[in-house]
Amino acid sequence: MVTGKAESGVSVLAFRKTELGGAGFFEVEVEALGPGCVQIDVLAAGICHSDLHVLDGGVSGAWNPEFTLGHEICGRVSALGAGVSGVGIGDQVAVYAPLGCGRCTRCAAGLHNYCERRSGLRAVGLGLGVDGGMTSRMVVDAWRLVPAPGIDPASAAVLTDAGLTSYHAISGSKGKLRDSGAVAVVLGIGGLGHLAIQILRATTAARVIGVDTRPAALDLGTRCGADITCLPADLARELRRLSPGHDADVIFDFVATQDTIELAKQLVRPAGDLVIVGGGRGTLAVTKPGALPAGLAIRLPFWGSPAELREVVEVCRSGAIEAYVRPFRLDQAPAALDALRGGEISGRAVLLSDAV
Repeated sequence: MVTGKAESGVSVLAFRKTELGGAGFFEVEVEALGPGCVQIDVLAAGICHSDLHVLDGGVSGAWNPEFTLGHEICGRVSALGAGVSGVGIGDQVAVYAPLGCGRCTRCAAGLHNYCERRSGLRAVGLGLGVDGGMTSRMVVDAWRLVPAPGIDPASAAVLTDAGLTSYHAISGSKGKLRDSGAVAVVLGIGGLGHLAIQILRATTAARVIGVDTRPAALDLGTRCGADITCLPADLARELRRLSPGHDADVIFDFVATQDTIELAKQLVRPAGDLVIVGGGRGTLAVTKPGALPAGLAIRLPFWGSPAELREVVEVCRSGAIEAYVRPFRLDQAPAALDALRGGEISGRAVLLSDAV
């Protein structure tokens, strides 16, 4: 039920990381609604490999020991704190999740994803060290909200990381993808990669090759508009067929295992871009002479800015991109995580609340 008043002392069910490194459902009290904050009823929360890295890979060792998971969030505004303007009760919103110190030059410029003091913070973002969106109700700073009317809530949630990170990664290489002869390769057609293919088609002139080991992912890449989809072993041949005479202008590695990094460095052209986004923990040697193409630019993009989130939401509203999701109910969070672990998710897993 949408109201204009936050109820104090209300408890909700939340899927939380525990101090011992596991996760489960717990009753938590909704945070008090302070000035400049907004209460939202969560409609959808995406699940990605970052959540698995938190639970299975131990990346949260320096963070707060317990918190509600979920950094991809779409909600409906249900109460406003003092001084909030620009958003109203009942508005559907996407939530910008990255945290920063709020004081460094990057944060002052709106680039919280590139906070210069991140190593000293106890959290990376909502759902990544502090309470996130795998619950039914939460309180967030009003400045984090991006209006997302008319978008399916599951898609709107996915835009806040999978969409935003892909959009930000591509934006940094647009100068090399203006020409219709340019070729972009997307390694990994998963939650981010399937959106990256669509964003490339919508915002650049490049021809796109999607690469994955899973037949379902290759099919998804074709549906998303890739000119070619192929297995990693076939990439060199397909690249030569699509672009005789030179290698890829930009390779976006949404996997970043040792195998994908080795493949990318062999097939990116001189003065091209290698954009490493995935968390597969591969390594790239750069000191050995001749190990990399001359003039190669290597980028390690991380999330994006609030302005870019607004832009990617508008691209989605135009109909140019669509998130392919596999829905689960909130109480199915453990099953959704297991499905992601098992490689069973095509596109993005999303938890839906009873309000959808």
